[in-house]
Amino acid sequence: MKLTIKSLGKTFGLCAVLAGALAATMPASAATTLRIGTVLAPNDPMGQGLEKFKADVEKATNGDVVIEVFHNSQLGDTTEMIDQARAGAAVGTVTDVARLSSFVPSLAIMSAPFLFDTYEQADKFALSDEYISWGEELREKSGLVMIASNWYQGARHALTQKPVASPADLSGVRMRTIGAPVWIETIRAMGAEPTPIAWGEVYSALQLGTIDAAEAQPTAIWNAKLYEVIKNVTKTGHIQLVTALVVGAEAWDEISPENQKIVRDLAVEDGRYASQLTIELGEKALEDVAASGVTVSEVDLAPFKEAVAPVYQMLDLEAEAAVVNKVLGR
Repeated sequence: MKLTIKSLGKTFGLCAVLAGALAATMPASAATTLRIGTVLAPNDPMGQGLEKFKADVEKATNGDVVIEVFHNSQLGDTTEMIDQARAGAAVGTVTDVARLSSFVPSLAIMSAPFLFDTYEQADKFALSDEYISWGEELREKSGLVMIASNWYQGARHALTQKPVASPADLSGVRMRTIGAPVWIETIRAMGAEPTPIAWGEVYSALQLGTIDAAEAQPTAIWNAKLYEVIKNVTKTGHIQLVTALVVGAEAWDEISPENQKIVRDLAVEDGRYASQLTIELGEKALEDVAASGVTVSEVDLAPFKEAVAPVYQMLDLEAEAAVVNKVLGR
């Protein structure tokens, strides 16, 4: 077939139209997908908060940032998810900040014993310039970005097979705790033998007698059905579990600066939503635990506070405690 200048022009014109139509159907830039995992159940306040965060982010960024939420350790234990994020995967998780203290030791203060009296205090400190500077240091040293650090999971209480009235009652008791120095030393100072294992293994470990006790917040006690395998909950409240939403820096940098601000702001906002759920549902959870037949007891906290006081000096957190007190004006 003979091609003329006129027929070539028609051909190129058709190609241009097709190319334009194809471009119109394609997004200007590919969406960034973040897979956020948690070891907790979907009905836990953290799970509900993450689902709200997913919806809010996708709406506010017009789908440029997509959040996929995975509950019940589907992406692994918390430490495994952190390792995935550091390795470059588009993965994030809600983690106790003490796990990150191996990179920035000052972060351990967020899990220090009997530090915060209320969630409002923790929320204020998590948004302070001093704390945010530690978050920037975390990125430099670990490749992790803390989007928000005000996701409150509740006060941790002692879960045992025998009644506990003082630190002496915990002598020789193998108690599951989080595998970070501030948690380990706090539990040891309280009189028990700290035994770090994955959260997903706690129920079976208590059932089989591999451990004698655990410590957890009310909503987690109920949602993980730990009331089936323990007899006593002693309201020690030794640590306020304030957690952070973290993601890998590599995935975070794929998000535009404008959308990063949107995501950060929503993470703080939805962290407060989840935290309020924690407070509201925590009270009911303890009532339900008690109704199941478990003894829920108040205890004199003075002996426990005295027992754990040396932890601050032991882990060199006295300066950080002073920073917290300054920010909170106390």
